[in-house]
Amino acid sequence: MSGKTVSLDDAIAYVARVLEANRTSGPNARRVAEALVLAEADGLKGHGLSRLDSYAAQAASGKVDGFAVPSVDRRASAALAVDGANGFAYPAIDLAIDGLAGLAPVTGVAAAGIRRSHHCGAAGHHVERLAQKGLVALLFANTPEAIAPWGGSKAVFGTNPIAFATPVAGELPMVVDLSLSKVARGNIMKAKQEGQPIPEGWALGPDGAPTTDAETALKGTMVAMGDAKGAALALVVEILSAGLTGANFATEATSFFDAEGAPPGTGQLILAFDPRAFGGDGFAARMAALAELIEAQDGTRLPGRRRIANREKARQEGLVLPAAMLEKFGPV
Repeated sequence: MSGKTVSLDDAIAYVARVLEANRTSGPNARRVAEALVLAEADGLKGHGLSRLDSYAAQAASGKVDGFAVPSVDRRASAALAVDGANGFAYPAIDLAIDGLAGLAPVTGVAAAGIRRSHHCGAAGHHVERLAQKGLVALLFANTPEAIAPWGGSKAVFGTNPIAFATPVAGELPMVVDLSLSKVARGNIMKAKQEGQPIPEGWALGPDGAPTTDAETALKGTMVAMGDAKGAALALVVEILSAGLTGANFATEATSFFDAEGAPPGTGQLILAFDPRAFGGDGFAARMAALAELIEAQDGTRLPGRRRIANREKARQEGLVLPAAMLEKFGPV
């Protein structure tokens, strides 16, 4: 069987159907499907369709509660505490974003901490939605253990992504999305699934030696972006996303990839700023001026623009559902 090219809507319907067949409610399945397909469309394949197999297996086993309904508690004037209820992260993040979009224009700055969560996917997508509402946004997330403290050999921190987005007058939001390992762990998982090697410098094996074997890398540790500085920043994100929210630390969280064990219980912290509360009107126009300075230089582009181009191409041409997926879960 070969892969099949389908529209984004058909891809979403297919992924949702697979998840519903694996103990996930219709609304949750649809939301997760939208997130995976959007990541795939953006070219972020480590957070895209390659996740369906592990997501479905975790829902089927109960490691992820596919029927979970997240809840939110406003514990202070500008603070929201969201309980992901050990379900998929996306419905809990939606609850946080909806709350922040209403709260930040009133309080100037607002924060939402999410606990008992899961893999948050393409972190940039979440802050992008807030920027589309005129807000400046930051997201911090922790993941299961993957990065050792600088000079150490045992993982204590996750790959711990950070995402940032800002509105830009007359343009799409500017979005920065990065993990604190040299590459996202999902890229190594994808290489393992495809039987491909990884570049040297991405990861270390259990013995602390560099490796190009994806399976060995997944048993070892990721190399921090920026070496010692990246490891220190991973500590900061661990504290903000797990320590502050009451979520599991990386060393307490179970894998996002296999279906065994307790729920991962990781956390996210999302901050939203209303620019008008700080510098008054005109912020988006100033961002447009800054963007122009960046784009005026040959060889440069604004962060996030490549994935937007990929997204538009996917809308026009569709996505390829991999043959292995169709063989496992059935035809479209």
